[in-house]
Amino acid sequence: MFGLFRKFKDGLAKTVAAITEKTRGIFGGRSIDASSLETLEEALFGADFGVQTTEEILEEIKKAYRKDKELQGRQAAEIGAAVLVRALAGCEAELKPNPPGTGPTVICLIGVNGSGKTTTSAKLGWLLKQDGKGVTLAACDTFRAAAVEQLKSWATRLELDIVAAHTGADSAAVAFDAYQAAKARGRDFLIVDTAGRLHTKSNLMEELAKIRRVLQKHDASAPHHRWLVVDGSLGTNSIEQAKVFHQSFGLTGLVVTKLDGTSRGGALVGIWRELKLPIYFLGLGEKPEDLQPFSAESYSRAVFGLDKDAS
Repeated sequence: MFGLFRKFKDGLAKTVAAITEKTRGIFGGRSIDASSLETLEEALFGADFGVQTTEEILEEIKKAYRKDKELQGRQAAEIGAAVLVRALAGCEAELKPNPPGTGPTVICLIGVNGSGKTTTSAKLGWLLKQDGKGVTLAACDTFRAAAVEQLKSWATRLELDIVAAHTGADSAAVAFDAYQAAKARGRDFLIVDTAGRLHTKSNLMEELAKIRRVLQKHDASAPHHRWLVVDGSLGTNSIEQAKVFHQSFGLTGLVVTKLDGTSRGGALVGIWRELKLPIYFLGLGEKPEDLQPFSAESYSRAVFGLDKDAS
């Protein structure tokens, strides 16, 4: 668990730095005062925690400060982390394969171009493989010229099965073939990388629906998971985008990527509070092992610069 927590701390370093720099390092140990509370509020807004979460954190810290004027910054950080854990209650979910003999669990990754779907598909496949699971990738982003080759390159590098076709091929047909291959090979998971699309483009949204219909010819409950891959650097701007995808495709979860490259790592709290969609994984870097299962405790403590254990 220590190694996992280190991934969270390293991956959220820019968010942590943004908070500590604006608050002049109050979480390093010195006492809280009225001025530092004001700068903390500014820092939390800057990290995109949103109004509701920011107010809840500040209210809890102020309550503790009224009781103890010598309240230390580290104590305030512990309070902030505890508020985040409460706010994120219920957001974690465990990914499990279908029972043996029932066919692969199908995970469909969707979202806009640039969100990191293709690399997330490969990293997720690698992560499941490390857990002893059999995985097949489906290169269904046949609209973007480089997408199929990109996923094939990842698959070769990580030694993953892949079913692909040429650019411009029928993405639903690729999904159909990939399911057949995954089931024939006894794979536990089929990960479907779909084309990036704007949520306002009805033709591409219909293509998603077609992929879903084709998969259901194999398994009426497929795809079992429909996850939106969200670029964490977009902050709360991604909420409206997610709402439209949810209405059109019935999302079952989220993967938040690129958190290592942004100081707005607080946005995922607002996304959870708004949509109540479980957060399965976070993208915390470029390497395959930088895709990590989401942990509310690890996230909450990491963003406040705390160690793993509250004690």
